[in-house]
Amino acid sequence: TFRLPTHARTPLQDVANPRSCTLLLTSGNDHTLAQMKDAIRDGLRAVKNAIEDKAVVPGGGAFEIAAARHLETEAKKNVGGKAKLGVQTMADALLSIPKILAENSGFDAQETLINLQEEHEKGNVVGLDVATGEPMIPGMEGVYDNWLVKRQLLNSAPVIASQLLLVDEVMRAGRNMRKG
Repeated sequence: TFRLPTHARTPLQDVANPRSCTLLLTSGNDHTLAQMKDAIRDGLRAVKNAIEDKAVVPGGGAFEIAAARHLETEAKKNVGGKAKLGVQTMADALLSIPKILAENSGFDAQETLINLQEEHEKGNVVGLDVATGEPMIPGMEGVYDNWLVKRQLLNSAPVIASQLLLVDEVMRAGRNMRKG
């Protein structure tokens, strides 16, 4: 393997008008190096999105819990019949994000979700602290999500659901044609 000698590196600090940056990544294997590149690319993309959008939302699942609560308490009032089931299904789908955060952090998903929802009912916009499993105020902890990503999530979810239903209908029609 190639090693860059220590004397060949020149760190620059306190540059008056910085315009670019070079990151030198080294790793013992290609997989770890690829993961580091992906993490840096994702972080830079998140910063770019926040700058372009000029908007962020509370992270840690706080946005999803608040949106689900709004759907369950407010949006259901404005629809009737089977549409209420669709609104409830969307609310349940949004809650999958904080559940997954809890599971991936090693906490009981149901208990964690209940604690977060109870805090929201008290008027506190909280997300999950993945280190402790407790509710936290995302803004105070510096935990934010990009509005652009959440907007794409909200716009694409109904489209994907419609496509899945369409595939289901095509498959059902094919079975009916074979019977007849």
